[in-house]
Amino acid sequence: PIMKYCNKCVMPDTKPGVKLDENGVCVACNNMENRKSIDWEQRKKTLIEMCENIKKENKELYDCVVAVSGGKDSIFQVWYMKEICKMKVLAVCVMPHLRTREGIENFNNMMSELGVDTISITLKPKTFKSVRRKAFKEIGEPNWTDHCTVFAGVARIAYAYKVPLTVWGEDIAVEFGGRTSNKRVSSADGLRDNDLVKGMGVDRWYDDENVQKKFTFFYHFPPFDELKKHKLKSIYLGYYVEWDGYTNYLKAKDVAGFQPRRAGPLSGNYLDYDNMDEKLCEINIWLKYIKFGFWRPTDQCCYHIWNGRLDRKDAVKIVNQLQDEFPIEYFQDFLDFHSITQEEFWEVVEKFRNKEIWTEFKGEWKLKHPLE
Repeated sequence: PIMKYCNKCVMPDTKPGVKLDENGVCVACNNMENRKSIDWEQRKKTLIEMCENIKKENKELYDCVVAVSGGKDSIFQVWYMKEICKMKVLAVCVMPHLRTREGIENFNNMMSELGVDTISITLKPKTFKSVRRKAFKEIGEPNWTDHCTVFAGVARIAYAYKVPLTVWGEDIAVEFGGRTSNKRVSSADGLRDNDLVKGMGVDRWYDDENVQKKFTFFYHFPPFDELKKHKLKSIYLGYYVEWDGYTNYLKAKDVAGFQPRRAGPLSGNYLDYDNMDEKLCEINIWLKYIKFGFWRPTDQCCYHIWNGRLDRKDAVKIVNQLQDEFPIEYFQDFLDFHSITQEEFWEVVEKFRNKEIWTEFKGEWKLKHPLE
C-alpha cells in the first residue's frame, strides 16, 4: 500500500523524509533507540565548556540568544542557558499575530520569573498577512511565513548585537524524522534549509503592494559569511540535553508557572500543553492530514511512545478517535485574519488533498489505509 505505518510508533511513511527499515520501524524510532547509548553527562560537559569559552572571550553584552514564544520548550531553553550554563541570555520573540490568553500569560510569566532581557519583533501586519495568504494558497502551508521569520528574525538580532551563540531547541528532522537530516549534529547552521523553511525565500511572493523587499527585512537571514566572520554560531540544545517535551513542560511549570490550556486539549489534540500560544498554527498543522494523512494526534502520541509513556495499542485508539476532528476553535479567526471565505478555504484544501491516500465514500473522505 501507498501508506504504511511504523510498527513501533504510529508514524506513517507518507511523512516527507520518513522511511521504514526492513523491520518496519521508522527513522525517528531508531533515532530514539540510538539516544539511549549517548553519554548525556559528557554532552552536558561539552556544552558547559563551550559556554565557559564564550564567556571568557565575549566582551559583548549578551552571551547567547534564545528564540522564545512563551511555550514550554522555549521557557526550558531560557532557564537552562541562564541557570545551568550561567549565560547572559537575550530572549528574542517574533510576536504571534493572534495570541491566546494562555500564550500571553505564559510569555509574561516567563519574562517576570526568569528575569532576562527580551526583544520582541512585530512584523508589518499587511506584509505578514499577504505572505501567509499566498503561502496558504500556493503551498498549502500558511505557517511557512512564521517559520521563515522566526529563524531569520532571530538570526538578524544575533547578528545586529554580535551575540556569539544562538540556541534552538531540538533538530526536528532527527527527533521526528524528516528530510534534511537523520544524523544528530550540534550545529543549527542548516536551519535556513530545514523542513519548515524548505530552502525557499520570501522573494517568490514579491508583488507591487505589500510584499516588497523593503518590507521583508526580518524574512531574510544575514549573509552566512558575515556570521562566520564574527564567529556567531547556532546550536541545537537537543544535541547536548536529553530532549523531552513533557519534562520541559514540567520544568516550565516549576520555574515559570507555565499554564496548560484552561479548556483542555484543542480539537484533534491529545495534549493540553503543546503549541497553544497562538491561534493560527492549528489549521496549518491540520493541513498535514490532507497532504500526508496524519497531524497532531499522531505527532503527540508518537512523542509519548518514544519517551516510554504510551504503548502503541493505546496510541492507535487515541489517533483513530481524534484525527477526524477539525480544529474548529480558531477557524473563524483564521478566515478573518486571511480575509478568505469558508468556500475559498475548502477550495484550497481540496487542491492539496492527496488522492493517493484519500478516497471518497458516501460523500465523505476516508483514508484508504487507516491506522491499525
